[in-house]
Amino acid sequence: MVLHHYLYSRSETDVAPGHYRDDMPSQVTADSPSPELRVVPAQQVPFTDVEAVFGTKGDPATCWCQWYKVPRSEWTMTDGELAHLLEQQIIEGEHGPGLVAYDGDTPVGWCAVEPRPALSGLPRKRIVSQGSPDQDFDDASIWAVTCFVVPRAHRRRGVGGVLAEAAVAYARAHGARVVEAYGVDPTARAKVPAADLFPGTVSMFERAGFREVARPTPSRAVMQIRFDGAR
Repeated sequence: MVLHHYLYSRSETDVAPGHYRDDMPSQVTADSPSPELRVVPAQQVPFTDVEAVFGTKGDPATCWCQWYKVPRSEWTMTDGELAHLLEQQIIEGEHGPGLVAYDGDTPVGWCAVEPRPALSGLPRKRIVSQGSPDQDFDDASIWAVTCFVVPRAHRRRGVGGVLAEAAVAYARAHGARVVEAYGVDPTARAKVPAADLFPGTVSMFERAGFREVARPTPSRAVMQIRFDGAR
C-alpha cells in the first residue's frame, strides 16, 4: 500500500534530554518546493530503509522512537536493542508504528503515527495530560503523531509536511476517529533548538488540516483532526 504520490510546491517542552539533536528535521515546516514523494507504511519497506533514515549517529539512532514506549527505568538499553524493538514493533504491529517517505528509491523521512494505546508513556507527558481533550488512553480509535526524522541531506524540502498529511490519511484509513499531534510553536520562544522540533510544528500541522484544541504551555499546542463530527 503506497499511500499517495505527493507533489507539493507549497509555499516548556516535553522533550527527552538530548532527544533528536543531530539528525533532527531542523526545518520540518520549510515551504521550499518538495520533490515528488511517495509515503509507504513501515511494515511494507525493508528495515534497512528505516535504518537509513535514523542513521548511525545523533539522537534518532539512540532513541529509535522508543521514548514514549520504554519505561525510564529501562532506558539503559543499547542503541542496537532499541533498534531491534522498533523492528519488532513494525513486524508485530497491526497498525503503525510509522511511515517512511521516499524520493525515488531513496528513503528521506520517518513519521511516527499509531493508536495512542501503543504509547504507554504518552499520558505521563504534561502536554498530553493537561492538554488533550480525550483522556481515555485505552481508546484505540484515537491516534497520535509523535515524531519526525528527516536526515540532514533531505531537510528544507517539505518532507515533514508531506509525512504529516500522509499520517492523517493512513490513520483515517485504519479506523481512526481522532488524530492528535503535539506541535511546537517556534514563534512563542526566542530561540528553538533543532532538537525541540521533532514533534512537528503548529504551522505544519495546520497546513495538514489539524486545528489547535489546547495550549498547555506557551510554545506547545495539542492539535487534532476529528472524523467523528465532534469539535
